[in-house]
Amino acid sequence: MSNTTRADTGSARKRPKPKRKKGGRAKRILKVLLFTALSLFALACVGIAIAYATIDVPTPNQLANAQASIVYYDDGKTELARLSDVNGNRESVPLSQVPQGMQKAVLAAEDRDFYTNKGVSPTGIARAIWDTVRGADTQSGGSTITQQYVKNYFLTQDKSIIRKGKEIIISVKIDQTTTKDQVLENYLNTIYFGRGAYGIKTAAKAYFGKDPQQLTVPQSAVLASVINAPSLFDPALGTRQQGNLKDRFDYVLDGMVTKGWLSAADRAAITTVPPTIAPQTNRTLSGTTGYIVAAVRDELKSSLKLSDSDIDRGGLRVTTTINKVAQDAAVAAVAKDLPTSATDVYAGLAAIKPGDGAIVAMYGGADYQKRQINSATGAIMQAGSTFKPFALIAALQQGISTKTQVSGNSPFVVPNDPAAKPIPNEFKQSFGQVDLREGLAKSINTAFLRLNEQIGPQSTEDAAVAAGMPKACPAGVTTANGCTPGLNNGITNVLGTSSPHVIDVASAYATIAANGVRTTPYLIASATSDTVAISYKASKTTAQAFSADIAADTLDAMQQVTSGNGTASRAQQLGRPVAGKTGTTDGHLSVWFTGVVPQLSVSVGMFKDVGGVPQQLTNIAGLDELSGNSIPLSIWLDFMKAATANLPAAGFPARVGIGDDKINATPTTTATPSPSTSATSASAPPVTTTTTQPPVTTTTTRTPPPTTTTTSASPTPTKPTPTPSTTKPLAAPAG
Repeated sequence: MSNTTRADTGSARKRPKPKRKKGGRAKRILKVLLFTALSLFALACVGIAIAYATIDVPTPNQLANAQASIVYYDDGKTELARLSDVNGNRESVPLSQVPQGMQKAVLAAEDRDFYTNKGVSPTGIARAIWDTVRGADTQSGGSTITQQYVKNYFLTQDKSIIRKGKEIIISVKIDQTTTKDQVLENYLNTIYFGRGAYGIKTAAKAYFGKDPQQLTVPQSAVLASVINAPSLFDPALGTRQQGNLKDRFDYVLDGMVTKGWLSAADRAAITTVPPTIAPQTNRTLSGTTGYIVAAVRDELKSSLKLSDSDIDRGGLRVTTTINKVAQDAAVAAVAKDLPTSATDVYAGLAAIKPGDGAIVAMYGGADYQKRQINSATGAIMQAGSTFKPFALIAALQQGISTKTQVSGNSPFVVPNDPAAKPIPNEFKQSFGQVDLREGLAKSINTAFLRLNEQIGPQSTEDAAVAAGMPKACPAGVTTANGCTPGLNNGITNVLGTSSPHVIDVASAYATIAANGVRTTPYLIASATSDTVAISYKASKTTAQAFSADIAADTLDAMQQVTSGNGTASRAQQLGRPVAGKTGTTDGHLSVWFTGVVPQLSVSVGMFKDVGGVPQQLTNIAGLDELSGNSIPLSIWLDFMKAATANLPAAGFPARVGIGDDKINATPTTTATPSPSTSATSASAPPVTTTTTQPPVTTTTTRTPPPTTTTTSASPTPTKPTPTPSTTKPLAAPAG
């Protein structure tokens, strides 16, 4: 028999592959995942160990010192105000001076297992981390008193996982190195109770006018309740808040019963929330500075998304755009030129850097504590002839020269509306043929009405909005914030039938002064905090609203107003080139002067208001009727002399002469308005006045008296209630 193998014959079969056990691949993946998880866990442990060793525990003094928020002038050094001046009066008290009822009420409200837990709440931590990961803007409950005490060091606006990790580590450290009584004492001396009150001693004074040791159990339950959300539970905030407080108040007392800290009989005897005293005046909101402080708060909330309690908890260093020399000049100018005998007469001033948007000075009123409506940013008043430059801009955009001749004869007959009353010039004066520069200098209403008829009033409205005037308020909107009441595309819009804020006009004129570059006004240059990751710097928002050539020809025309026989020729006293425009509404319900130099745009508006009802500016300072070239121009001049003292005298760009080659001496009065410029759209809302006095807002809408032949928007405080337009165009405001 042959010994030759199959291999010898070349016909051998391949060996079969060994069979793999089922589940082998899954086991390998599981091993990799397990190894990865263990590695990550080890790294986490190392990280925690390092963090535990390197993160220090803050002291109560560090917490107190970190809470003072300071607002500076534009130099970043000179203090303007403190956002929570109560903080400076903080005085810590030993736990022995805090009655047991107060201590137990706080524990019942915030941490019922405080004396038995390890300083942290695992469920609360998990809930807070989950909220942070998903970006929820909530205040998760479940934190222990130790955690809350630590959180005060970091403030509440930082919601990162890293901050939460630090909080946990410090809480554990504190629990291991500090007695529970000491933690509770530190907590009670640093926690925020609302009303600008930090710590139990300040809170007892703020809510009940007494020292902590004098607090009763019901009063203690009130203070323990407001800790959770001062802006929700302070009984001084209105009926709804009182209802919210009662629920929280009952929760605290019932918790004390559950823990055996209050007998059921004593609990049953407490049926109502004890009354608190009225909130004390915060001195940072007094005087003229109060308007700036309130505006700073508003901008911190809108730009940095901070709450009032976040701001009050402090650590912020806020540098504003307010220049101290300019601000002092604004206050002094109004004090000098606004007659003290003129009761219920108010003036607003806003000064803005063209091309930048920084608010250099702002006068909102004499005393914020007495009147919370800011005359520069909150009150609205009919614009009058300060609106005419926007029609000039619109004309230049259409290639119409500022030397174009128009008829300045009086009156102007509203086209396509036989029922509309003719609109005269002031004193019914006729001027014959004038060019647009002269028409602006003398504020000839009929000349600009005829111009508006040719170019279309929609283009005038569009030019105003492009320059920075807020858009018209939509139908049904009951607030003037962010929109302009009365702004429309009617034929009389060129006469200033809309009602902007003073700061809106200053901003729009700043665009003209900045060669057509529009900016967004801002008040906060920067805001930082040493205790949290807050490092804010204002970003300037700019846009080319119209060409530099159009701005140059507009500025040239506006310089005619402030020179020669212009309505504001007295502005020459400043001793440097000035471009501007006066504004006097029909009925003299508001008067304006807005003037610019290349480095500054300043608007001054003045009005009279009695109980929310606009009044004529008559018999003031010996004048039968005020106009824009009277007190407003005086305030502007006195302010500018000081505000520009250290600024070099600069000129405006030379006139370009847009459309000069197309000048036609034929009066521009033959065009027919489009359907969008009908008499219906030409009208403006009736007089609307809203008076806001916190905490109650009262809105009163008034129509003009039957004997009034024209409608002029009132010098209206913030939040007016728009009303339907009348069917007739307004008669001409004065120049």
